[in-house]
Amino acid sequence: MSYTALYRKWRPSGFPDVKGQDHIVQTLKNQITSQRIGHAYLFCGTRGTGKTSIAKIFAKAVNCENPVDGSPCGKCRTCLNIGSGASLNVVEIDAASNNGVENIRDIREQVQYPPTEGRYRVYIIDEVHMLSTGAFNALLKTLEEPPSYVIFILATTEVHRIPITVLSRCQRYDFKRISLKTLTDRLRELSQAENIDVEDKALSYIARAADGSMRDALSLLDQCAAFHFGERLTYEHVLDILGAVDTSIFSRMFRAVTDKETTRCICQLEELVIQGRELGQFVTDFIWYMRNLLLIQTADHAEDMLDMSADNKKALEEDAKLTDGETLIRYIRVFSELSNQIRYASQKRVLIEIALIKLTKPQMEHNYDSIIERLNKIEEQLEEGIMAGPAIALPAGAGSAPAGEQASESPAGAAQSGTTSGQAPAPPVPPREVALPQAQLEDLQMIRNEWGKIIRNLGGVIRSSFRDTIVEPSGDSCLCVVFANADNYEIGRRPTIMGELENYVKNTYGKDIYFKTRLLANGERADTIYVSDEELKNRIHMDITIEEDTIEENE
Repeated sequence: MSYTALYRKWRPSGFPDVKGQDHIVQTLKNQITSQRIGHAYLFCGTRGTGKTSIAKIFAKAVNCENPVDGSPCGKCRTCLNIGSGASLNVVEIDAASNNGVENIRDIREQVQYPPTEGRYRVYIIDEVHMLSTGAFNALLKTLEEPPSYVIFILATTEVHRIPITVLSRCQRYDFKRISLKTLTDRLRELSQAENIDVEDKALSYIARAADGSMRDALSLLDQCAAFHFGERLTYEHVLDILGAVDTSIFSRMFRAVTDKETTRCICQLEELVIQGRELGQFVTDFIWYMRNLLLIQTADHAEDMLDMSADNKKALEEDAKLTDGETLIRYIRVFSELSNQIRYASQKRVLIEIALIKLTKPQMEHNYDSIIERLNKIEEQLEEGIMAGPAIALPAGAGSAPAGEQASESPAGAAQSGTTSGQAPAPPVPPREVALPQAQLEDLQMIRNEWGKIIRNLGGVIRSSFRDTIVEPSGDSCLCVVFANADNYEIGRRPTIMGELENYVKNTYGKDIYFKTRLLANGERADTIYVSDEELKNRIHMDITIEEDTIEENE
């Protein structure tokens, strides 16, 4: 007897056998038990999630002689005929190869005849998005008003290609990707039924590689079991067969990237090539590895979202401390772009090497993510007393004083120091005085007094880009950070940085202050003096009093 593939042998024959689509199964069962059966259904979702299987089960259920709670009995003559493909009442059409107008016209002629057995004629059109425009138009009228004994079930993986005129005539059911736990449990159940000795870790990896598809999971298990027939199927065996990479390589590669050791990265990639690993799969898995690191850094209770052992979670937490979230986002962006390029590339290894060089040498990229990483590196070098290399030129005097201590002085000083060689300096123009409400003035004075400390404590990008900045009022509970440098302004005005500044001020000083940003205009002075309304009134009153006294003495 010929061998039957696992995904065909264990295809669900009844609703209880369907895994991961409980919301759809329950709805269809309720329709059958209540006799509220529709005439057209659209099943859409990714591959291997049970669209065709549920369509066949539904076809059996509506024609079953002895249905049980909306499910087919599987024992009556109608169920047996449909299950074996011998029934003339269930017609399955592959729209990928039968997508012309004449094929749809054949269906329109057939629906005129009632079923020979059972109550309904069911037409299952798989990959319906492949139908031509003319075929869709030919189907519309029949789909809208079919005979009472006809049911259409359309299945597709690309619902966006279905015309809206067809969508509006169908009941739409969206099939979800099957969860990792459901896939693993099903694989374990079928492995025991097939007497396949396999490790749980191997089953978990197969389930993850299936990417939510039950059919893919069973096909991979079939492939691995055949390769190591008669042996215990281990995690290492699965990695060898699928060309995948052990998760430890991701940690070693990530540490080499964060250490900026390009040679080490290239050598580890060389090992993968020698071992015959699939490079495209490595790129995909490395993106997911960095995504998990980002979740650990940014999400609350991230461990609940990571389906892995306690040891692996602990290792992830250690790696997540090696860099910050913005750098991780840059790493993910670079490898995501690589993932799109590598799919059809003939030289995958070269593209991966270029991506690794980008990660380890951010100065080779010209975008804000890489600039931020380079600034962070300079900050670390300055704090350690190491002079920055020639790749990035520091502004004159950048390291002469801590960041922020001269922030409120530099723009003003620059505005007042404009003299021409050989000419006498112009007489100084007194700074402008502006009156503020007492509450606004208190907020401004508090932040200005603490500005250098705030920048130093926040560190990183803020310490680098907030050099030569001042703070000015901008309304109730609102301050504006004024940048003298255009490049620093482009980096510092990002919402994430402003949010970090606002959170720090709230947590440290208990003040809910909203921060805005702007760039200092050419020739604009930044030495405005802010005083309270009451103080300004007192000064004006004092001047008037002195002037009146003088007039009286002269008289």
